[in-house]
This record gives sequence, C-alpha cells and structure tokens, in this order.
Amino acid sequence: QVQLVESGGGLVQAGGSLRLSCAASGRTFSIYGMGWFRQAPGKEREFVAAISWSGGSTNYADSVKGRFTISRDNARNTVYLQMNSLKPEDTAVYYCGKHESPMIRTVVVGEEGYDYWGQGTQVTVSS
Repeated sequence: QVQLVESGGGLVQAGGSLRLSCAASGRTFSIYGMGWFRQAPGKEREFVAAISWSGGSTNYADSVKGRFTISRDNARNTVYLQMNSLKPEDTAVYYCGKHESPMIRTVVVGEEGYDYWGQGTQVTVSS
C-alpha cells in the first residue's frame, strides 16, 4: 500500500510562485515515475507534469511549459512541482499520482497509467 500526501498549496497573486510537495510512503518510491494532475471546478482532471523513476525524463502540459518544473528527491521519497508565473487559470486542486509500472523509461501522461493518488492540495491564483 502506498500513501501520497500533497502539501504546499495556497492562495497566491497572479505572477507569484508556489512549490508543491508530494511525500510518498514505502521503500519502492525510487523505482516508480510520478506525475502531477489538476482539476478545476466543473472540469475534468488534467495532466500537468510527470517525471520518470530516474528523473531523467520529464513531460509537461503545453499550458505550463516554461513555468512549472517537476523534480524528485528519491532520498526523501518526495516529488515536487515548482510553479512560477502563476495565472488565474492555474487555479485547481493539484494531485500527485504514482505510475502503475516500475522502471519504465518514458513518462506517463494518461490517468489510466497511475494507480495511487494523493488527497490533493488547493491552489488558488487571484488576478
């Protein structure tokens, strides 16, 4: 069983920054890719960013490229999402997820490739 706990959300003005963290339980964190997704009110959950198990591959949604950076610290069992130049349209609940399969070279952008999710953290960007 894996538990994922997100933190770092909050209220920020447009143009500001936040860093989200996702702490994972278990000793096998380092062999799984991880991803961040978000869900705005009235919308479906959408892909934001993902990172491979080694950290060597990343992928971003077009809407966040150049503004968000995903990273991981396997010694701390934690994945991060640094969010800069935030916009009101980034307002959403942000979820981290764990890849279903271990040690795959590519990152997974579809929800169906994830088997565990955190409870989410709210990010609100005011204009």
